[in-house]
Amino acid sequence: MNAPSAPLPRGVHAGYALGSLATGAFGTVPGLLLLPYLTDTLGIAAGIAALLVLLPKAWDVLVNPVAGRISDRTRSRWGARRPYLLVAGLALAVLFAAIFAAPFGVGSAAGAYVAVAFLATATAFAFFQVPYVAMPAELTGDYAERTRLMTWRIAVLALAILVSGAVAPLVRDAGGGGVAGHRWMGLFVAALIAVGAVGAFLGTRSAPTGVVGESEPTLRAQLAVAGRNRPFRALLLCFVVQSAGVATILAGVQYFADQILRDPVTGPTVLFVCFVGPALLVMPLWSRAGARLGKLAALVAASLILTVGALALVAAPVLPAAAVYALVAVVGVGYAGQQVFALAMLPDCIAYDTARTGRRQAGVFTGLWTAGETFGLALGPGIYGLVLAVSGYVSSSTGTAATQSDTARLGVLLGFTVLPALLVGLATLLLRPYDLTPSRLAAALPADTAGHPVAVGTNTADNHGKGTTTP
Repeated sequence: MNAPSAPLPRGVHAGYALGSLATGAFGTVPGLLLLPYLTDTLGIAAGIAALLVLLPKAWDVLVNPVAGRISDRTRSRWGARRPYLLVAGLALAVLFAAIFAAPFGVGSAAGAYVAVAFLATATAFAFFQVPYVAMPAELTGDYAERTRLMTWRIAVLALAILVSGAVAPLVRDAGGGGVAGHRWMGLFVAALIAVGAVGAFLGTRSAPTGVVGESEPTLRAQLAVAGRNRPFRALLLCFVVQSAGVATILAGVQYFADQILRDPVTGPTVLFVCFVGPALLVMPLWSRAGARLGKLAALVAASLILTVGALALVAAPVLPAAAVYALVAVVGVGYAGQQVFALAMLPDCIAYDTARTGRRQAGVFTGLWTAGETFGLALGPGIYGLVLAVSGYVSSSTGTAATQSDTARLGVLLGFTVLPALLVGLATLLLRPYDLTPSRLAAALPADTAGHPVAVGTNTADNHGKGTTTP
């Protein structure tokens, strides 16, 4: 029989959300500091650095679906997903620190080492994030409860981005900058990742979990499953493109602070606080907007706010610093809504597939989702690096940016403003086929399961004796 989809305990909300410390730190710091680390500390040419940033994460396009399939088939006393939160999460922390260890100093050998270490780290991240993102569709069958769960997650994600993105440059500078400073920064972020992974593992030990079915055996079969889910297909394409747009902003922060604001020391931190800080304040407002407008309309509205703010930043060279930071805050408001609604719509797509097919295969969808997101987050810095290369950006191995030409500075500006505006704004057109509303989702569910988890199983060791049925 099916257990009622009662509201989740606040402890489960908070425990699950802690995992965003890991995803936020890994999703932010490489996009923020890895490209400048390669070009301005290791002396790697901008075009080559762009490829070194892009290719390891592009590898995750293949690894994420594999991680989803393995996770779907896992059976343990901790459930199908939670073992990966602990094991892959701790591996992610260790490997992240290794990216910035620089055992070969500077130059081409150092660049090759970073690429290999980043590849290994991205693989560990796949085995953490795919099970992590799959959990909401199995924690609750309630449409509104999934939005609340995602609101908690995005709030912690915003905090993780704020702490890792704003503090990491400060730790680097406090450590002396250059190679040594980046080593200290790597250790700091690794600690954040470890805390998030262990916290999510422990915080979800009493959470209800639906039956986890076996996923499709091959990547081609998984793509076929996703292709038959029209709402998921539209949402995924939009999110990949928008992730690339957001990633170009992250990749350009250090360059924008150096070349446009002329404030390489405090500029990156202030930009980050202005970008992420508003998310902590406006998240409740976005939650109410979603309830009033619907998730789809709210996602489009948030995307357009981000787009307008980014386009206005083209005037940054002639604006006072306070005005620039205010516009970055507007971009941050849009970013907060864009993230929360896209991630709240994903479990709806998964629930729709389960209702339509009778199969629980969240790992398939979250594997493809995280593969697409990871590719988008890698594509952004890659595109930004190519813009720098085309505009003639000069690399340095001193830990300090070299003097740049006016053309290179224009490339820095346009890559930070116009490029993300186009990617995020135009991507909303990809949402036109998305037609999954609460009423349609309710109609797709069988009469005896609407508002309830689709399936449940026997008790796990973690929940034994607590009255919660889980696989």
